[in-house]
Amino acid sequence: MKFDGLDAIDARILALLRADGRMPNAQLAQEVGLSPSACLRRLRYLEGSGVIRGYTALIDTQAENPATIIIAEIVLEKQTEEAFRRFEAAIRQCPDVVECFLTTGDYDYLVRVETRDPGGYEAIHRDQLSRLPGIARIRSSFAIRRVLGPSPR
Repeated sequence: MKFDGLDAIDARILALLRADGRMPNAQLAQEVGLSPSACLRRLRYLEGSGVIRGYTALIDTQAENPATIIIAEIVLEKQTEEAFRRFEAAIRQCPDVVECFLTTGDYDYLVRVETRDPGGYEAIHRDQLSRLPGIARIRSSFAIRRVLGPSPR
């Protein structure tokens, strides 16, 4: 399906769904000023065009499974398109990597890793991160506590 861009109503639908992905269509329609059927058509269009890729649950990992968060700064040996492509394909296969960002500055990638305890990071570093293609250097920092950022509801 071809995507033709967002208008103000589409943007409002997305903002409301970011805040509450389980909002009933009738309430969503009322919030954006559409009939339920018109709102559902827009929602299906946003899903079908790939703007909305899916829905997820935000889990309070501290309650369910307290995690240690590690931020790893990764520098590649080469900054070529091929090196980036190979690295990105490989890091998508690392089960403990929660987020990965291509960055500017002193390192190429910023990676967020979660593990059950600080000792678990040794295995992740040894068995996953250090085996990624084209790695020149990894510098890791452990998060002490969250100060700002998304928090589970």
